[in-house]
Amino acid sequence: MRVALGCDHGGFPLKARVLSVVADCAAVTVDCGTDSNCSVDYPDYAEKVGAEIVAGRADRGILICGSGVGISVAANKIVGIRAGVCHDTYSAHQGVEHDDMNVLCIGARIIGEELAVEIVRAFLNACFTNEERHVRRLNKVFAIEKRGLGGN
Repeated sequence: MRVALGCDHGGFPLKARVLSVVADCAAVTVDCGTDSNCSVDYPDYAEKVGAEIVAGRADRGILICGSGVGISVAANKIVGIRAGVCHDTYSAHQGVEHDDMNVLCIGARIIGEELAVEIVRAFLNACFTNEERHVRRLNKVFAIEKRGLGGN
């Protein structure tokens, strides 16, 4: 598995630990930045991680900001990205198993380092079930995305 990881300054304190967990679980890690705790804009890193996935250079992504919310909102604007904020292990694996979530978003100011480790492991070890009901629902999500409501 290839995993792209990105964060803003709010997520930077958790980045090194998450990178080490990803390296333990994944064959390839793509570091999309940031590289310091200097103030940066979270949409830039959501876009970098999303671009890696859309281009096929990464299978999944992990994004970290202060709350996980802003970076999730930005990531979900990218066609093909299904990002979820998960601050518990159940949501992290269930989001993949039922919803084919391909980007995990976490808030470094919300959860501690050890919980982040467990959440990342749950996300990376999960697989989409391909059960009929989950495929049907996912296809409805794709249809919404394809219609692109509200754009001009």
